Amino acid sequence: MEQIKAYFESNFQMSEADWSIFSSKLNRVECSKKEILLEVGKTEKYLSFIENGIVRLYVPKEDGELTFAFVFQGGFVSAYDSFLTQSPSTYVVETVTDTVLWRLTYQDLQTVYKETDIGNFIGRKASEELFLKKSQRELSLLQDSAEERYLKLFTERPEIIQQIPLKYIASYIGITPQALSRIRSRIS
Repeated sequence: MEQIKAYFESNFQMSEADWSIFSSKLNRVECSKKEILLEVGKTEKYLSFIENGIVRLYVPKEDGELTFAFVFQGGFVSAYDSFLTQSPSTYVVETVTDTVLWRLTYQDLQTVYKETDIGNFIGRKASEELFLKKSQRELSLLQDSAEERYLKLFTERPEIIQQIPLKYIASYIGITPQALSRIRSRIS
């Protein structure tokens, strides 16, 4: 819990009273590698902070999977549209590695909003972080070639190159593993 407290202290001026309320709502969950946190058709009940590990969000397809996000240690993860609307998710949330999460339920977040001075700032920070990652990815898919998207990962998201299996990277940049192999051969 110290990692999440340090994160909040570096981003907000949080009183001990607010921290006490907020931290009392958090639940620590240890997850195995490749554990499904949320299935298609289920409603997201949690906004989670990753203490350790990597989580992937993807759309299952008949011919494979379409990965659209990775979230690493120190980030928030959620099927956020499902969380906000409390409606079924259209994608899967799965761990890539053994992962430790600090989870806050939808109802508990509403309580934090009502009972603390800092609650709305926490919600806004999580929303902004998730939105920025989503919009950057969408723009890259619209503006960049597959090779440019792959090369950008080296500078913008080196943790993906270093820690994610190539089949997931290929899916993330919108190509087949074979096409990624050709790109890697060309640029090496």
